[in-house]
Amino acid sequence: MAQVVLVGGGVADLDATQAVVAALGPRPRGPGWRRVAAETVQLSRTREDAQSQVPGRAYTAVVDRPVHRSMAHVRGLAGRTPYRVVSVDQRGRVTVTATYSLAPRGRTRRPVRLLLTSDHQLKTMTPANLEKVAATVGTELDGVLVAGDLVNVPDRASEWFDSTTGLAFFAGLSGRAGVEIAGRTYRGAPIAPSTPIYPCIGNHEVMGRWSESASLGDQFNDPQPRRVAERRWARGEAPEGYARADWVRDNSWDTTTYEEVFPYPRSPQGGPRWWSRTIGDVHVVALFVTQIWRGKGATGRGAFQEDAAALDDPTRWGYGQHVFEPVQEGSAQYRWLQRELRSPAARRARYRIVMYHHPAHGLGDNSAPPFTDPVQTVERDPLTGAVTAVRYAYPKEQDHILRDLEPLFDDARVHLVHNGHSHLWNRFRSAAGTNWLETSNVGNSYGAYDGTSGASRALPPSPDHVLQGDPGGLEPVVPTVAPLTAADGSPLPYVASNDVTCFSVLDSADGVVRSWRFDTREPGSDVVLFDEMPLA
Repeated sequence: MAQVVLVGGGVADLDATQAVVAALGPRPRGPGWRRVAAETVQLSRTREDAQSQVPGRAYTAVVDRPVHRSMAHVRGLAGRTPYRVVSVDQRGRVTVTATYSLAPRGRTRRPVRLLLTSDHQLKTMTPANLEKVAATVGTELDGVLVAGDLVNVPDRASEWFDSTTGLAFFAGLSGRAGVEIAGRTYRGAPIAPSTPIYPCIGNHEVMGRWSESASLGDQFNDPQPRRVAERRWARGEAPEGYARADWVRDNSWDTTTYEEVFPYPRSPQGGPRWWSRTIGDVHVVALFVTQIWRGKGATGRGAFQEDAAALDDPTRWGYGQHVFEPVQEGSAQYRWLQRELRSPAARRARYRIVMYHHPAHGLGDNSAPPFTDPVQTVERDPLTGAVTAVRYAYPKEQDHILRDLEPLFDDARVHLVHNGHSHLWNRFRSAAGTNWLETSNVGNSYGAYDGTSGASRALPPSPDHVLQGDPGGLEPVVPTVAPLTAADGSPLPYVASNDVTCFSVLDSADGVVRSWRFDTREPGSDVVLFDEMPLA
């Protein structure tokens, strides 16, 4: 195998044969080009199963699917520069890409444009969303900030690359997608070939407990907290020869595939799980703030109780809507965030952005119950000691985001907190001037819950559960340019739709985040600028 990047002003002039000679021949450079070799590694946990939709193949069980990631470090760029990739696979098949462009990380304080997005998740409107991004602001941006939930099941390789649904994550961001809506086929746009992707971990980047035979979907939905696996290890439940770290990971939760697909950006403390990066005049801090999503119904394994049929077997418990990576005050991630927000890089930046998946301020379904470790209550029969119920509560005063993180953001004068998770658009501004934006509406919306919608979150009665409005107590900001309106003509402070898709772009030169919407029911309609949010 050989994976080579050809860089320089002359690469577009090479025909396919000349590009192959330049990539594989004895000369490392030529007129208008130089080559940079990539390092290739195989991802360790990518698989397919009976629910996979793979071109030309059907699976009946969980099967390993080899995926190789090639990475080249291109240095010495003076500015945005053309490039092409030449790839030779194990069978000797050669691929030569079209010409794209790449840019250096750039000097600090240079104005940038950043696409703000999340929750692509193979949703039907994602290609239309990305196609309209390209038509509105182009494909050569300074970054795509993805606030989690890139796919549905992270170990399922086809969801990243080649699902026959036409909705794979990289297919949409490279213009290779394909889905028809209202008589028009949308392909996405070649944004990723010319724009770096800066993601963070959502709940759909986390696999649950490893299994050789259970479907990938079942594995994804079956995580347990690290502390539970640690207790089982201490009791000697692991087979002989199993390393402790590996056994605990395989019996709790795992982000290996995400980390291998996106090894950068990274930090020495958090690796790819939490990191910071200065992009021009914007300092971005990405956190691992998410929890397993559980159903909110009154029966079965869910957010508020365990399945009655599994009460006698804690290995089958779900442990409620538990937090994956600790972020509360005193945790390793919290201490790193404290230092990062005080760092010279953060202080020098014109704008400071914090990105993570779970919304604290929001009108969506997933803004409640509070983001905290579930408080477990085990009820037992007084005579036999048998477990009769396991219940979970989420005390509002212990919300890790509102109690611990928000004061850090306000004190550091963070300009924007970018979230996803509820598949809608809404924004807020705190008294300290921190803007909160959830812009993840690419379809499959779970609704908006405030006075204008009249809808209430389906949560059990509790003083800890906010059924309407923002659980954090802020009033939503009505879009400033062209808000959607309710039936009585009043402006709506959100977009929550399976027909109208939204995208937002931070333009640091103007100090504003602009948000556009497009109605997929009307393929010939214009993209509408509906909100301008000043960052200062």
